[in-house]
Amino acid sequence: MRVAGSRRSSADGRKELALPVTNPFVHDLRFTPWQKLQIGVMTLTLFPIRLFVAASMMLLAWPFAFIATMGRSEEAVEPQCLWRRVVDIILRTIMRVMWFAGGFHWISVKGRQALPAEAPILTLAPHSSYFDAMPVTMTMATIVMKAESKDIPLWGTLIKYIRPVFVSRSDQDSRKKTVEEIKRRAHSGGEWPQIMIFPEGTCTNRSCLITFKPGGFIPAVPVQPVVIRYPNKLDTITWTWQGPGAFKILWLTLCQFHNEFEIEFLPIYTPSEEEKRNPPLFAHNVRRLMAKALEVPVTDYSFEDCQLAMAEGQFRLPVDTCLLEFAKLVRRLGLKRESSDKLLKEYGKRARKLQGQKQTLEEFAQFLDLPMSDVLRDMFALFDEHEDGTVDIREFVIAFSVVCRPAKTLETIKLAFTMFEAEEDGAITEDELACILRTALGVAELRVSRLFSAIDVEDSGKLTFEMFRSFAEQRPDFAEEFLYADNAGFWGTPTSSASSPVSNGFCADFTPSEHHATHKKHD
Repeated sequence: MRVAGSRRSSADGRKELALPVTNPFVHDLRFTPWQKLQIGVMTLTLFPIRLFVAASMMLLAWPFAFIATMGRSEEAVEPQCLWRRVVDIILRTIMRVMWFAGGFHWISVKGRQALPAEAPILTLAPHSSYFDAMPVTMTMATIVMKAESKDIPLWGTLIKYIRPVFVSRSDQDSRKKTVEEIKRRAHSGGEWPQIMIFPEGTCTNRSCLITFKPGGFIPAVPVQPVVIRYPNKLDTITWTWQGPGAFKILWLTLCQFHNEFEIEFLPIYTPSEEEKRNPPLFAHNVRRLMAKALEVPVTDYSFEDCQLAMAEGQFRLPVDTCLLEFAKLVRRLGLKRESSDKLLKEYGKRARKLQGQKQTLEEFAQFLDLPMSDVLRDMFALFDEHEDGTVDIREFVIAFSVVCRPAKTLETIKLAFTMFEAEEDGAITEDELACILRTALGVAELRVSRLFSAIDVEDSGKLTFEMFRSFAEQRPDFAEEFLYADNAGFWGTPTSSASSPVSNGFCADFTPSEHHATHKKHD
């Protein structure tokens, strides 16, 4: 597979230049010898002091938040009496001291925050770290959070003070109820605090803005876009699903003498009548405006692509895998990734009958039973490695299997063997294994000679799927030993934690399922 320069259709129908593919869910943090020395010194000196002060501020804030939430109604906002105003000022001050202790000595604020009556919803991006809680403590705005968060000792009480909208995993109707509650608050005429939403739905490395979830735009009210920046030369802030873990990020950030943070309130965005009827279009246009302010590109990657990139199969996808681009095109073509086993078997049988015969663009469209489109041409270009106007349909089937079943590595390999194996002995060659694994990982080149030799102990020059499966079962870490080691630079730094890719506390997904289909049409 290759990354092809191509065009894509924007939500308003215009053609946009497809940008080079990068993985927004990976953070590769490297240090110079001088930086390592600095971190070592700070670990022994400033880090424990800062950690103690920050923790103390959290503990100090708890009784004030507890008192302020006692007897408070969940359905209405009480008048902001004098003592509540005093508590609010005290809590803001305590939180500011906590951030100061973390090295955020001053915060650069640009623009003016709109009043709740002017813009009931604040949309923040990019979302890249739990340090993004700073705007929450600065504004004391409401956020959307997982219901489980309110049961966390200490943290739960502090969260309840800002009157969050909770979304529950156990309640099937929770997302719909959440949107209804947001609508109720947004249409209160400024009676309720503003709602702060991180529409990306997950953390990225700030290299781009990924697809905005439309949930926060369903109320169809004016929103104020808010962009945040961390201009530090050394980025210890970013917390993605592949890279330093949560505690390491905290440790490294507290070891920096000074951490910069900028927040910019952009002009209020009032949706048009079309955008009010079409939340994905509303979200797309707000994202484009915010990307322009940040001077970063937009990409159609989504939280689901994060799940693909971080799937816990036997293969870990490389940093610059083309499969993220492929998954995006699969979504835009409307190909169903759910309940795909039957479809994959059908694709596999038809691809096997072709016996590696290259297909033209028209034949590719016929194979998928799809009409000709720019998106289909983009898909075709990914597999047109030699730019001769033909593709091997087997490569598409392998890539589609990975996207549909990212954690089921052996099932994808088995499907690939059935398409590539020779009829007489059911075996494949080294070149064919390279093609299979290259496609399954979404890279243009891959060295597999040492892996092939390790499996082919009899030096027959051929492998069967049973040989491959037996080898994989005996050596479950074979990819680490034979692929990552022999193709240095593809995977960046190893994952420091095995966290499952789930949206964190500041960006719970509350988009009702009935809006998903509409969203896909505009991806």
